[in-house]
Amino acid sequence: MSKLSWIAGLAFMCAGLVPAAQAQTHTLAEPEHPRAQTIAALANSADREAVARRERSNDWLRANGIPVNDNLPARNIADETVRRDSDAVIDRLLALAVVAVHASEMDRGLTDSMIYNFDVADVFTPEEMAFLQNETPTRDERAKYSWAFENVEVLLWAVGLREELGHPGEVCDIDAIADTLLSNGSFGLRRRAELRSQEEIMDQADLIYRMHWALRQAQIEGEAPPAGMVWDVVFERHYALNWLIGYMDQPWDEVSTDT
Repeated sequence: MSKLSWIAGLAFMCAGLVPAAQAQTHTLAEPEHPRAQTIAALANSADREAVARRERSNDWLRANGIPVNDNLPARNIADETVRRDSDAVIDRLLALAVVAVHASEMDRGLTDSMIYNFDVADVFTPEEMAFLQNETPTRDERAKYSWAFENVEVLLWAVGLREELGHPGEVCDIDAIADTLLSNGSFGLRRRAELRSQEEIMDQADLIYRMHWALRQAQIEGEAPPAGMVWDVVFERHYALNWLIGYMDQPWDEVSTDT
């Protein structure tokens, strides 16, 4: 199972395909939207921790030339979010790696080998399992799942196997992901994993939430992405971080990225 076979995934991601994420141009402005009420409640109940986090995020955005919406609410305090178990995060990132490689390569032997070697046969979501069992997925389905490499990078950061999440103006380094997963294996990843503090994870979740708003607003107004942000990188980071904090108590297949 050579890491070189993974690199084709990067070319697939950058080949001009338009995953479903890019079609999501709406915002959560409609008052009747069921999640809008929850978000409004968060704004009303935010304590100093959440407000301070919002201000730090906004200061960073301004310093990096990204528009700020001062009306976006402060999000949960760390104690009110889900604290994932590190093994659950490793399960999730390995499943996503398998799905991403499968989407990029469509090599059944390689996919089955990864499932066996990483021992992840039982950790796929219903939608992921359906995709893996589909012998003729559409181009859009393959494009959607090939972007799961970005989710993997976020989860590697969450368990301390990445120093930082870089600016979302570049796609992740698939070669580096392959090195990390193949050199450690499932056992090594679990041994090394140390989940970051909930405050660190919340900082990133809050920041990407506000980045995503700026990107969606630029799209609505027909403007270029601010600060060179890549739409799908921002979307997938937001998705993974919302899962990490248990946003709206949604399982992986149903995570929303409200702004």
